[in-house]
Amino acid sequence: MDYTPHTPQDVQAMLERVGAKSLLELFKDVPQPILDPQLKLDPPLSEAEFMRHLRELAAKNQSAAASFLGGGIRPHYVPAVVPALAARAEFLTAYTPYQPEASQGLLQAIFEYQTMISELTGLPVSNASMYDGSSALAEGVLLALRESGKMRVAISQGVHPEYRRVVRTYAEAVGAEVLTLPLVEGRTALELPEGVGAVVGQNPNFLGTVENLAPLAEAAHAAGALFVAVVDPISLAVLKAPGSYGADVAVGEGQPLGNAMAYGGPHFGFMAVRSELVRQLPGRLVSETTDVEGKRGYILTLQAREQYIRRAKAKSNITTNAQLTALMGAVYLAALGPQGLREVAVRSVANAHVLAERLSAIPGVRLLTPAPFFNEFVLELPKPAEEVRRALLAYGIHAATPVPAEYGPKGNLTQAHELARPEGNLTHLALFACTEQHTEADLEGLEAALREVLR
Repeated sequence: MDYTPHTPQDVQAMLERVGAKSLLELFKDVPQPILDPQLKLDPPLSEAEFMRHLRELAAKNQSAAASFLGGGIRPHYVPAVVPALAARAEFLTAYTPYQPEASQGLLQAIFEYQTMISELTGLPVSNASMYDGSSALAEGVLLALRESGKMRVAISQGVHPEYRRVVRTYAEAVGAEVLTLPLVEGRTALELPEGVGAVVGQNPNFLGTVENLAPLAEAAHAAGALFVAVVDPISLAVLKAPGSYGADVAVGEGQPLGNAMAYGGPHFGFMAVRSELVRQLPGRLVSETTDVEGKRGYILTLQAREQYIRRAKAKSNITTNAQLTALMGAVYLAALGPQGLREVAVRSVANAHVLAERLSAIPGVRLLTPAPFFNEFVLELPKPAEEVRRALLAYGIHAATPVPAEYGPKGNLTQAHELARPEGNLTHLALFACTEQHTEADLEGLEAALREVLR
């Protein structure tokens, strides 16, 4: 009651209206442990005491000297201009810019973001952003099912295992069936099951392999399905854009674009589609227009949530977009430009190949991801990957992300399994990642530490 605007008179009027004598009677059906949890809280602190307490807690954090963890979240450099511009007061907002006339700066920033994502992916329409890569993929799959009118999804095993689990969760809610396309020597098999409405591939895939997804897109279209490509935004500076090889929808994780790793989030997801699919697009779409005086302005053109349109016509329940993190992505792309982004990609590729060569020269270590790969690769280790990952922490290094056991000893799928729990996953396969930020000293440090751990 201390934190609500209702006066005692307001509460009494409400109780009389509903026929309850007291709040306790009103909430009588709520279990007592929930109604009165008996919280054991420390005594209140002053602001100065509280700030001192927070600093003491922060001092307990252990930060690694370098991170080589694979799996899509990586330590790219964030230029100082990114937080400096993204934190300006002009971009501050409590929520979605519902009143365009009062939010022109923010709407223009979203419009510029959409334009750059469209240019990256080679697809003409981008929405205002999604929450993250996995939910962007799930929404992309639902889009494809709505458009195709079919309820079967064929998803490559090369797609991030956690992304596939999110897709299964979304698909179950609408009664769609999800089938897995196995990897053969690290690449997606092209035999599609009958009746598929959505086909999904990832490039580079979860094991780091650079796949040619054009044949998979062709097979999807021949089967009457839409093709959804999961892509790394940095890789698009050196690899073909999904729009160029027939993708109907492109989605991905935006963290590499100007966002810190931040223990896994918050980040943003992106989605771009063919023009014909704009009415199926989830989330929001900002467009450019002119006002009555002929001046340029920006508006929210599409809002496909059931809050705004008839429920039967709604495309998604996503309530907004990841505005701040997507804005940081837009500033990052604008600051680097096409050439700068390419330099980041090329440096990342070079570092990854140098590291792979060094680590695979350690006795008992084998490189399984075929070259050329982008900036992540899989090594087979003589010890369990989880054991190695934990041991490297003692050297101040985050590395050796365990590869789920479903991929088998060589990254080939023999039968589909759910993602193994870390504590039960004794796989000897580990993912490593490199970015433009890793120095020669970082590479040497990881090599030396891994040699010691594997002795």
